Amino acid sequence: MRRRRLAPLLAVSVTATLAPALAAPTATAAPAAIPSAASSAASSSAAKGTLERYVKQKPQWKRCGADSPAELKCATIKVPLDYRVPGGKRIDLAISRIRSTAPDKRHGVLFANPGGPGDQGLYMPMGMRDRLPASAQRKYDLIGFDPRGVGRSSPVSCGLEPEEENPLRPYKKETFVKDVAWARDVAGKCKEKAGDTLAHITTRNTARDMDLLRAVLGEKKISYVGYSYGTYLGAVYTQLFPGRADRFVLDSAVDPARAWRGMIQWWAEGAEPAFDRWTEWAARRSGTYGLGDTPKKVDRTFWDLVARADEKPIEVDGQPTTGDDIRSGMRGAVFSPQDATEGIVELKKAASGEPASAKKLTAFAGSGKTGTAVAVAEASAEAAEAPSDNMMASFWAVVCGDNSAPWSRDPESYRRDAIRDKGRYPLYGDFASSIKPCAFWDTSVEPATKVNNKVGALIVQNEWDAQTPLPSGQALHADLKGSKMVTVLGGEGHGVYPNGNACTDGTVTGYLLTGKLPAKDVTCKATAGSNAEARKNQKRDELPGSPLAERAPDRF
Repeated sequence: MRRRRLAPLLAVSVTATLAPALAAPTATAAPAAIPSAASSAASSSAAKGTLERYVKQKPQWKRCGADSPAELKCATIKVPLDYRVPGGKRIDLAISRIRSTAPDKRHGVLFANPGGPGDQGLYMPMGMRDRLPASAQRKYDLIGFDPRGVGRSSPVSCGLEPEEENPLRPYKKETFVKDVAWARDVAGKCKEKAGDTLAHITTRNTARDMDLLRAVLGEKKISYVGYSYGTYLGAVYTQLFPGRADRFVLDSAVDPARAWRGMIQWWAEGAEPAFDRWTEWAARRSGTYGLGDTPKKVDRTFWDLVARADEKPIEVDGQPTTGDDIRSGMRGAVFSPQDATEGIVELKKAASGEPASAKKLTAFAGSGKTGTAVAVAEASAEAAEAPSDNMMASFWAVVCGDNSAPWSRDPESYRRDAIRDKGRYPLYGDFASSIKPCAFWDTSVEPATKVNNKVGALIVQNEWDAQTPLPSGQALHADLKGSKMVTVLGGEGHGVYPNGNACTDGTVTGYLLTGKLPAKDVTCKATAGSNAEARKNQKRDELPGSPLAERAPDRF
């Protein structure tokens, strides 16, 4: 059985018992400002002293791999596993750098994150170098890192078997008990194998790691480009360290208030208007595709095909394809009407025993990564081998551990939600709302991050994005009150910058070069070239904008 591995895709309250955000910078020690470990002045001072040893680290830069370019250098530094106890266990943070091409014109450092949670970012500088304009490469040292628990950064594992890693479990009465057992077993395995570590693999701690890395590099501030989950990581950083955020580009954005159960449910909610748009698109082209000459007829064609596959799976490339498989694949494909239409046409052929186009079915299923991350996926093949379930283990650690409050402890509540949401959002509602391992996860170590600040940032969003729908980006824009937003009308797919669209690329690059946000929000129109690029970035069956490792059989 063939299996695929999709490259992954997402301020702490100060209390007497939980770690606050990293300390605010001071006039005398801004480049080396470090995390405080407790809220009281005395303990904060002691923690700062303890953390000085981390800041004093001198990265030993060396070539990342035999086949990687000479200018890409890697190193490993130590960070505290638990910032509340900085003198305790330490873990590795793998970092990378490509230096500015014009040191005399250098502005600072540009961090980047490709998405996830669970995606490696060590090779991001290569992708950024290949896609950023030369002017931006002169402006910045490009900095990458594998987030804690991922890749080379003390990777976590739950010891999961391939079949346990598949999170695509739509609600069915006859399988729900088995799905609950799966969720309980995954959570139990994770706790048994990595319980002491897993609780600290969170977005807040990754943001703290970023700030510690900033201090190690001797920088007062960082600039940042984050995609998908990386937008949430960037937003959390601005909340924890508002004075240290320089130029922040947040591309294809997560709604912080819905991290994480609500973001998964965004998939189902966002797919319904895209599905309606698709039926209209296909109906207008009925002479070409023959799916129906009205939206209602196209709708009926699709659901008849789903029912047929539920009754008897359709053989596609030697694999049985069920109605659930079609719904799951269509959830992402529908945001690009042409791909969705061509895919359904080929599935109809396969259902009738006719030869189907593998190429068009692949486009229907979707593949690839967000914009800049395309090159990263290829480059990261050199990365040190992590445990086979590392992506999923770190994914669940963040999705369950960032904020446990939205995750009910009652399995029956997931049954009710799945049944309700399948009625509301028939394409994907039960996939999104059914049971997940988070139902059995330990309570989060820290409270949820409430993003609400005036830090300047540029949010970039396609109108038709399957992973992080437009309202999600608009929500982050509202939370970051100092931000401006670039909306690509008609833009399809996940990940925008850079995509060859002069309007979007010009706005983002201008901000990275000058630090000046547009005077007001910008609306760009999608171009044929930018949409073609975006369609290549459309992905199937991932969690919030992720790169979610999926080991379910390839069915399209």
